[in-house]
Amino acid sequence: MLNKPLTMRTAALALVCVASFSAQAQAPDPLQVRSWAAGCANCHGTNGQAQPGMVSLAGVSQDDIVRKMQDYKAGRLPATLMHQLSKGYSDEQIQAIAGYFAAQKK
Repeated sequence: MLNKPLTMRTAALALVCVASFSAQAQAPDPLQVRSWAAGCANCHGTNGQAQPGMVSLAGVSQDDIVRKMQDYKAGRLPATLMHQLSKGYSDEQIQAIAGYFAAQKK
């Protein structure tokens, strides 16, 4: 059975699996990341530059943002909304959004 040649169906399935893993490994489209980050503007300001009294995200280290988001997601930090919002993003999305804000000027 192991020496059996690949059928067209098996080869096609293998190709789909490889393509799927390759697509997942690619970085998200920058416009998509910007769109995700725009959802933060209500509290954290456009491009992460918040109004007085709110937390600015612009220029904050990516690692710091990721750590806080993961803490909110896991319930380790108290929050009014962030624990709910953070659960709506995958770890990869959080990483991308944090990178976006880290790249913004303070």
